[in-house]
Amino acid sequence: MDPHVRDCVRSYTEDWAIVNRKYHKLGTGFNPNTLDKQKERQKGLPKQIFESDEAPDGNSYQDEQDDLKRRSMSIDDTPRGSWACSIFDLKNSLPDALLPNLLDRTPNEEIDHHNEDQRKSSRHKELFALHPAPDEEEPIERLSVPEVPKEHFGQRLLVKCLSLKFEIEIEPIFASLALYDVKEKKKISENFYFDLNSEQMKGMLRPHVPPAAISTLARSAIFSITYPSQDVFLVIKLEKVLQQGDIGECAEPYMIFKESDAAKNKEKLEKLKGQAEQFCQRLGKYRMPFAWTAIHLMNIVSSAGSLERDSTEVEVGTGERKGSWSERRNSSIVGRRSLERTTSGDEACNLSSFRPATLTVTNFFKQEGDRLSDEDLYKFLADMRRPSSVLRRLRPITAQLKIDISPAPENPHYCLTPELLQVKLYPDSRVRPTREILEFPARDVYVPNTTYRNLLYVYPQSLNFANRQGSARNITVKVQFMYGEDPSNAMPVIFGKSSCPEFSKEAYTAVVYHNRSPDFHEEIKIKLPATLTDHHHLLFTFYHVSCQQKQNTPLETPVGYTWIPMLQNGRLKTGQFCLPVSLEKPPQAYSVLSPEVPLPGMKWVDNHKGVFNVEVVAVSSLHTQDPYLDKFFALVHALDEHMFPVRIGDMRIMENNLENELKSSISALNSSQLEPVVRFLHLLLDKLILLVVRPPVIAGQIVNLGQASFEAMASIINRLHKNLDGNQDQHGRNSLLASYIYYVFRLPNTYPNSPSPGPGGLGGSVHYATMARSAVRPASLNLNRSRSLSNSNPDISGTPTSPDDEVRSIIGTKATDRSCNRMSSHTETSSFLQTLTGRLPTKKLFHEELALQWVVCSGSVREAALQQAWFFFELMVKSMVHHLYFADKLDAPRKNRFPERFMDDVSALVSTIAGDIVSRFQKDTEMVERLNTSLAFFLNDLLSIMDRGFVFALIKTCYKQVSSKLYSLTNPSNLASLRLDFLRIICSHEHYVTLNLPCSLLTPPASPSPSVSSATSQSSGFSTNVQDQKIANMFELSLPFRQQHYLAGLVLTELAVILDPDAEGLFGLHKKVINMVHNLLSSHDSDPRYADPQVKARVAMLYLPLIGVIMETVPQLYDFTESHNQRGRPSCVAVDDYESEGGSMISQTVAMAIAGTSVPQLTRPSSFLLPSSSGRQHSTFSTESSRSLLICLLWVLKNADESVLQKWFTDLSVLQLNRLLDLLYLCVSCFEYKGKKVFERMNSLTFKKSKDMRAKLEEAILGSIGARQEMVRRSRGQLERSPSGSAFGSQENLRWRKDMTHWRQNTEKLDKSRAEIEHEALIDGNLATEANLIILDTLEIVVQTVSVTESKESILGGVLKVLLHSMACNQSALYLQHCFATQRALVSKFPELLFEEETEQCADLCLRLLRHCSSSISTIRSHASASLYLLMRQNFEIGNNFARVKMQVTMSLSSLVGTSQNFNEEFLRRSLKTILTYAEEDLELRETTFPDQVQDLVFNLHMILSDTVKMKEHQEDPEMLIDLMYRIAKGYQNSPDLRLTWLQNMAGKHSERSNHAESAQCLVHSAALVAEYLSMLEDRKYLPVGCVTFQNISSNVLEESAVSDDVVSPDEEGICSGKYFTEAGLVGLLEQAAASFSMAGMYEAVNEVYKVLIPIHEANRDAKKLSTIHGKLQEAFSKIVHQDGKRMFGTYFRVGFYGTKFGDLDEQEFVYKEPAITKLAEISHRLEGFYGERFGEDVLEVIKDSNPVDKCKLDPNKAYIQITYVEPYFDTYEMKDRITYFDKNYNLRRFMYCTPFTLDGRAHGDLHEQFKRKTILTTSHAFPYIKTRINVIHKEEIILTPIEVAIEDMQKKTQELAFATHQDPADPKMLQMVLQGSVGTTVNQGPLEVAQVFLSEIPNDPKLFRHHNKLRLCFKDFTKRCEDALRKNKSLIGPDQKEYQRELERNYHRLKEALQPLINRKIPQLYKAVLPVTCHRDSFSRMSLRKMEI
Repeated sequence: MDPHVRDCVRSYTEDWAIVNRKYHKLGTGFNPNTLDKQKERQKGLPKQIFESDEAPDGNSYQDEQDDLKRRSMSIDDTPRGSWACSIFDLKNSLPDALLPNLLDRTPNEEIDHHNEDQRKSSRHKELFALHPAPDEEEPIERLSVPEVPKEHFGQRLLVKCLSLKFEIEIEPIFASLALYDVKEKKKISENFYFDLNSEQMKGMLRPHVPPAAISTLARSAIFSITYPSQDVFLVIKLEKVLQQGDIGECAEPYMIFKESDAAKNKEKLEKLKGQAEQFCQRLGKYRMPFAWTAIHLMNIVSSAGSLERDSTEVEVGTGERKGSWSERRNSSIVGRRSLERTTSGDEACNLSSFRPATLTVTNFFKQEGDRLSDEDLYKFLADMRRPSSVLRRLRPITAQLKIDISPAPENPHYCLTPELLQVKLYPDSRVRPTREILEFPARDVYVPNTTYRNLLYVYPQSLNFANRQGSARNITVKVQFMYGEDPSNAMPVIFGKSSCPEFSKEAYTAVVYHNRSPDFHEEIKIKLPATLTDHHHLLFTFYHVSCQQKQNTPLETPVGYTWIPMLQNGRLKTGQFCLPVSLEKPPQAYSVLSPEVPLPGMKWVDNHKGVFNVEVVAVSSLHTQDPYLDKFFALVHALDEHMFPVRIGDMRIMENNLENELKSSISALNSSQLEPVVRFLHLLLDKLILLVVRPPVIAGQIVNLGQASFEAMASIINRLHKNLDGNQDQHGRNSLLASYIYYVFRLPNTYPNSPSPGPGGLGGSVHYATMARSAVRPASLNLNRSRSLSNSNPDISGTPTSPDDEVRSIIGTKATDRSCNRMSSHTETSSFLQTLTGRLPTKKLFHEELALQWVVCSGSVREAALQQAWFFFELMVKSMVHHLYFADKLDAPRKNRFPERFMDDVSALVSTIAGDIVSRFQKDTEMVERLNTSLAFFLNDLLSIMDRGFVFALIKTCYKQVSSKLYSLTNPSNLASLRLDFLRIICSHEHYVTLNLPCSLLTPPASPSPSVSSATSQSSGFSTNVQDQKIANMFELSLPFRQQHYLAGLVLTELAVILDPDAEGLFGLHKKVINMVHNLLSSHDSDPRYADPQVKARVAMLYLPLIGVIMETVPQLYDFTESHNQRGRPSCVAVDDYESEGGSMISQTVAMAIAGTSVPQLTRPSSFLLPSSSGRQHSTFSTESSRSLLICLLWVLKNADESVLQKWFTDLSVLQLNRLLDLLYLCVSCFEYKGKKVFERMNSLTFKKSKDMRAKLEEAILGSIGARQEMVRRSRGQLERSPSGSAFGSQENLRWRKDMTHWRQNTEKLDKSRAEIEHEALIDGNLATEANLIILDTLEIVVQTVSVTESKESILGGVLKVLLHSMACNQSALYLQHCFATQRALVSKFPELLFEEETEQCADLCLRLLRHCSSSISTIRSHASASLYLLMRQNFEIGNNFARVKMQVTMSLSSLVGTSQNFNEEFLRRSLKTILTYAEEDLELRETTFPDQVQDLVFNLHMILSDTVKMKEHQEDPEMLIDLMYRIAKGYQNSPDLRLTWLQNMAGKHSERSNHAESAQCLVHSAALVAEYLSMLEDRKYLPVGCVTFQNISSNVLEESAVSDDVVSPDEEGICSGKYFTEAGLVGLLEQAAASFSMAGMYEAVNEVYKVLIPIHEANRDAKKLSTIHGKLQEAFSKIVHQDGKRMFGTYFRVGFYGTKFGDLDEQEFVYKEPAITKLAEISHRLEGFYGERFGEDVLEVIKDSNPVDKCKLDPNKAYIQITYVEPYFDTYEMKDRITYFDKNYNLRRFMYCTPFTLDGRAHGDLHEQFKRKTILTTSHAFPYIKTRINVIHKEEIILTPIEVAIEDMQKKTQELAFATHQDPADPKMLQMVLQGSVGTTVNQGPLEVAQVFLSEIPNDPKLFRHHNKLRLCFKDFTKRCEDALRKNKSLIGPDQKEYQRELERNYHRLKEALQPLINRKIPQLYKAVLPVTCHRDSFSRMSLRKMEI
């Protein structure tokens, strides 16, 4: 057998060698945190119970509420203080379960132990299983296992032919199907032959056709389409038996007769049948073309896809074809040569998923004898797609062909390959098979060969016998494949068509009747023998067939011969041929020559011209059909076989010339076509590798071809990479190459012709011994091979096809086994079977040679190798593993595995490549990224096979190079990012933990060398004696730590460096580095090897320094508390402390990491780290990064050894411990449970609405945020504005877009089912519980530390703060039980802490406990009430009086009641009862006053509760609710603390409703109240004197003055002890008030507030505060200026309630303040809606007018509301003071509205009878007040007579005119409008009419004289104003309005004339008294009169 064939076949059949790393799957590259795995790990989680989920869904609750509303509207149903009934209620209610042994005196240690056992039981082992993996793109360390090399298929279609029926059935019809691509003008599949003839029809041919093989009876076929497009047609051609007459004649009967007329035409049909039988008898072996049709494939697929039935019936006719012919748009499939199964292209071109369709083709076109060629077919097909197709005009042959088209199933049964081999799952050989049809892809497909295929297709195209003498008209061509020249040498290798034998020795083309130059459309498919010789050739014999039966005429007469030799110069000959045809049989030995050669003495048709066109196409995985590849393979084989000289083409190469030829053929590989290179890729690379390993001996010399082969490989690989760019994974690895290395590559054996390496050369398929017994057994043992089809042709055995048999024996039927089970695997484990004995010594080891070549190469070769470094690295690694395996070295110690020089080469290689990365990362970014990851993967692999120390040295080399470069860069982030990727990939090694030596504890250095001790002691708060040194080293990134735990040290150093706020330009890497750590930890967490807690603790030790690193970042973490109802972060440490504590935990490390050295260099290069300026801005981490960091922290705290932690805490300074507590505080907020309802509402973290406004207010008032928080916040604000940090910084903030864009949310929302939401909530609940329990554990450790050291008492406040914060968050019942237990223990250990030092905390604690006492979950209640009871008891024991707790509990309850929406008093009653029960059962204190005091307290609380119930009723009615709160606050007039609480509740409520002015008033009242009590306590000049000081802000404040008899003195215990009754509290309240006024737009009031504040700050010399205040004042005043004329404060309405239904609102009148520009309709609608809902629509009526309401006329069963718009009213004297808009809208107590009426009861009448009523209302307080509606306390009415009404109207008009005239800037439109109304054509009731009615005559009644005169003067003024206005208008108008102006002026003059007599008539009586009695001179009197007039 030919060596090349042997190699090809071996390459397709040999078992693969695959390297498996046993634990590889446990590295982070196979990250366990994938969703499915997480789901797996989350099984069996308990459901945590959360109160927020338990809350009633509002239905039942709502109903109760409605009942309550209907029942009572009165505030005063039960008088406050009906003690009796409330006590009675309490006495009879039931308590919750009491906690056992709560009152026993147990030692604290025991309590702690008990609590700890409880806490530690049944905890969730894996924290990360509860935390979703961070949102990463594909993690960098994940390498996908390459795809198994397999045969290429495109998208596969199954076509089933069901039936073919013509109108008449007279003869057999034969059909073929094939796909054509019109655009590419290419046939894209071989033919599928089928026939659907009945047995009777087949019988007509019996004599000519041997029995059919079952493989030729197929009726269904699978087509493959790699490039589906709109241009693909399925063409069906029909043939029939040859008969006399041309196609038209023969088709005629099919077109004339109809099936329905069969009876009528019976005789004619019989006759036709008779003729047909004759032709079949005589001409049965010849065919003629008959008809054809085509189906536009994409129309079918797309219409099938769109219909809604399971299988679609589509009729395809011609005239009425469904779906248009026109071309659909063809998209970009041409662009990328993509190799996926589905290629890109039109959406419609996806064939993998459409609904199966059944087509019925109804029309066929008759074949035309002169248009049979493919060219003609393409024209027809193109034409078919046009709407006006020529074909439609032709007369069709009607028939019915039914076809099913569907996507092919994955593994169809009974399937035959194109070679007729059975594909596995072929249960029964007798079943009719499905044929796979070979695809001829429209464009190149790049897939390596993996199966043996050797086919030849022959296409006779045309023949021109026009110039041949003699009769040759009905011509057929007989085609044979010969292996010699004797006629008997034809080989049976021609595939049969349908219903015939599988193979035959000859094939005939169809005959075109009477055509001397016919076209042919046959496809003859031939199975090529494996080995071809020079004698193999194709022989064509031309016959004339006589169709008529004549005497003595033979059936066929040979009329010509021609041939094609198969080999030419050893290469397969294919392509287009135009052959001459000889008239006589060719002579001897013709087969080696081509017919073009003029042989002597032969006669040729047409003078030896080419007259026969034929095309030969090979589809072969043996023949490369590429001259360069052929030459290379031929030379290599010549070497193998030592056969010289070699004949290649027309050259003969002698041995002495071989070396040069070989080298040039290697370098010429570049010129070969890419497609054959890819097809023979495996063989090509194998041969190149062989040349490296086994240098050939040529002419006795060993020739080293290593370099040449290396270069060739590099260039081939780059070529593939460049041209197949669509075919790479995320690391740029070409998938073809990756799978070559993974599966195919193996170390070649080094002796020629011996089988692949293995035990003693056992022949063909040798298996590596494998340890992974269970997983994969050696492949050949479990291949259940089906036998190859036996051949039905008995002659075969005699034919010399031995190479084929040999091929078959090698292949078995492996070629057909698609399950690609060619893998044999071995695993790296320590004990390999020792059977591998006869090993072959290798001449050269591939990996050594490869490393050497790579190190020494340079120039373009080196560049090429760098581009695809991954390939050579992976080859090297696989080669090393194989070598170890064959050399039995896998058990050898690693140090001795590889020779020194190889290790040197590897070091050199790694070092230079690291150099490349560093020097080129800015230029060739993309290439360097690939190089960097390749290098990292290489080192990762080396860790598995080489000495660990050696690999660490390599890593260090790389690190050094990168670090020294980083040192000098201004913007290091890109390089740092590369280094992160590098490190992350290395750390993804499955033995990462072991590599870090987790078990060795750090030992202190023998002598404290200066560098170490100075580094550790430097301001870090550690004592430096040797013992402590040990602990410190474990927690710091100290030198010993980093030497011992090398990789972990690198990871944490990287983290520390990047998170360091001073590290400029690294901001963008936060997420990346945090993800790296998160990824590692989550992988350890789920790793079964570390499941044991002891082991996990060891692993956690590797990460102890992480705690320190994260502590450093506290100021930068995202502040999860901000959005929360708590008060921002605890401010244990002010920001300056953070800064001043400079060196804390990193200092030397950072520098060291940057320098990349192992000596701490403390000089920081200024270019990289700017010295920290004290007030530097911290850039904040994103929520996601912060969350990841915190979960890592919790993991370490959870798994680390407690005793180690405790030792370390003992060493920490107070500052550092506080910082740790800050961290824990943040963790509480970060992992707070969000609640099921939230999961339903949202899909991203962003939803956290502040739960209550009051808390926010309080936070701002108290300023408890602290300066630090304020600064962090402010800097944050600036950061958001500044272009973030650096060019790179913005990256971290980019993620939000993904979350916030709408599509993301919508898609997620759609996808989540109810169950998933439940599951998410379940996980979140467990995470919250576990996280908080870890925090609790840590707090306990801190508390123990404190009790040991005594010096750390100040820490306890911080611990308490975290505890309280966790109670305030949404917690599970489970956690709260443990939390309360810890809190009780803490209080009992350090009681004085709460009651003396942390009094605010005590108040907080009371609030939290009460909150939980009202929980709906009984266990929480019982624990909370126990805690509360013990708290009182401890307070009592300290000083026989628990006034403090009493006070605080009462206040807490008030604030709870005021703010909490879902507060349930029922549950709280139960808790109160529980507390009473404890008090009754407490034997120790029975004799004291304690039980009575408790009872008092409980009853008081119960009272407050009753008030609350009422508030609940009015929850929906904001005005009523505020009234009620107002009333409750009034009830606390003598308990300042509580009154304050309620004022704040009101402020909170107002803020929620955006009533900022009212909110501000509440705060001013609060401040006044505080001022009153402060002035009693201490006399400080600069403090306000009390309320009086505030009266400028609001006249209402005086009601806060403490002057009544029952005022308590503020010195009493528990009175005014609240946090507000201090100077700071007062300042806080005022600042908040100023802010609210500012929000309300009342800037003048802001000024008044600051007038009170400024003296306080001046007294304290607080310049900073003063500058802020003046800044705000400036803002306020400038806003007054800017907004002049645009300010709006409020709109006022009078609302009257009438009807008993309103309860105590009946007959009440209020003035409501509504937001500015509220229309009457709006408030009317709101009140109508609200009360309508309460009483029923039919009961409520709104009175539409503003007339006085007569109670008697109203229906008693209805409720009436009257709403009127009112305006502020001022007396004339008041107007002097109220100048600005603000003045006119502030401190308002009087309002007015007007009602027009006439005496006879109508509202409106004529001018002379129109009266008007003005009503002036006075309210009890001035607006704005602490509520938005105020009672009306006084009402007066003024009635205007008609003339007074007229005067008012005229004054108003005149004012309007004056305003419009003097407006600046002028507004012509407005001016013209007013003018038009004044002087326009006299309007009804216009000025003229008014004058005529009232001025025409002097009134009789002297009382009216004055009015008459006043009106007259008004008119005088009015005309004057009109004149001014006209003048002004004239100056404003353009020429276009001249006419209009004239018209106006004419009107004006008319008006003036009409008015003149009326205006000039004076009433003499009025002027009498004015004149002097004695008239001296006329002139004088005239003057005085004139004065009067003026």
